[in-house]
Amino acid sequence: MIEEIKKELTTHIIPFWSALRDDENGGFYGFMDNELKLDKKADKGVILHARILWFYSQAYIILKDESLKEHAFHAYEFMKNHCIDYENGGVYWMLDYKGAPVDTMKHTYNIAFCIYALSAYYNAFGDRFALDLAHKLFADIEENTLDQYGYGEAFSVDWKPIDNEALSENGLKADKTMNTVLHLIEAYTELLKAEHSDRVEGRLRFLLSQMSDIVYDPDTAALRVFFDEKFSLVGDIHSYGHDIEASWLTDLACREIDDKELTEKFKDINVKIARNIQRLAIDTDGAMKNERENDKIDRTRVWWVQAEAIVGFINAYQNSGDESFLKTAAGVWEFTKAYVIDKREGGEWFSELDENNVPHSYKEQVGPWKCPYHNGRMCLQVIARGIDNV
Repeated sequence: MIEEIKKELTTHIIPFWSALRDDENGGFYGFMDNELKLDKKADKGVILHARILWFYSQAYIILKDESLKEHAFHAYEFMKNHCIDYENGGVYWMLDYKGAPVDTMKHTYNIAFCIYALSAYYNAFGDRFALDLAHKLFADIEENTLDQYGYGEAFSVDWKPIDNEALSENGLKADKTMNTVLHLIEAYTELLKAEHSDRVEGRLRFLLSQMSDIVYDPDTAALRVFFDEKFSLVGDIHSYGHDIEASWLTDLACREIDDKELTEKFKDINVKIARNIQRLAIDTDGAMKNERENDKIDRTRVWWVQAEAIVGFINAYQNSGDESFLKTAAGVWEFTKAYVIDKREGGEWFSELDENNVPHSYKEQVGPWKCPYHNGRMCLQVIARGIDNV
């Protein structure tokens, strides 16, 4: 499994994204449809570029391939020169194909990914300016988004609160989301790894307490998804992919803090989450279902959900010793190999398949959210965890 996944990373995922590098205007091309038609003048998402920067930086750390350094630097230059709002703080949401802002919304989730990426770039290459930018964006979040309950999410260019449409779904409007709490944890973990700071550790501990005390429901062993401003629940959604993703990202955060009691607390929570997802979300063909809304189960096979399932169930096996988790991870990988990986020349992974495993033709292969972060990270995690256990 490790060898197959390493081959998928080095001979398929990395070459696909490297070919999307825009040497004329900077960054990487922003859109490719499911027919593999590349739009070189499509807008470029800042989240997309943060995830690409993180991917090449982390791939360099794991693979030690010098060719990855050039792509990481190319992504870093685009972020440094185009994505960051040096006047008002934070980062833009969307740029045109030449790198000019077209959507100046400030979003906590988006800024978190830039912290994640810049910290990883520093961890890979030791560029102090990248780490300084990460600390500056951390300060922007802490100074502009906090209220008495937690982190606000959507703001205008000058930090006035606006509707959180970007992270609201299913016809619901959410002021605060599990997703932003999770990815702030992810970002602050990487920043703490880059350079220990009592302030960063303190905020990471606060976010982990929100995850365990507000977001996690011990009665159902599931994460609540959408909230109002005061963290009262909005809607009845269970996101299977986010649950399994959170189950290993929060473990990583606890290990970075190096707090034995906190680590054991989340290990217990996260094994329960993984067991619940194993029971509820794994389909008969090995695929991971998407989510539940009220009484309706969405059996769409989403690319990132499969990727996170593989890491999450391996992590659950390593935490518990229960080999059924490892078998579940292997089953999701077998399904992914058979159906999710696009075997056409010039393709990568299909974004979504229906419950009969037919790709949704309207879903892109590259876009503001479709990136090498989930599937690339899965590959890197499997490789790293395999090395750790040799």
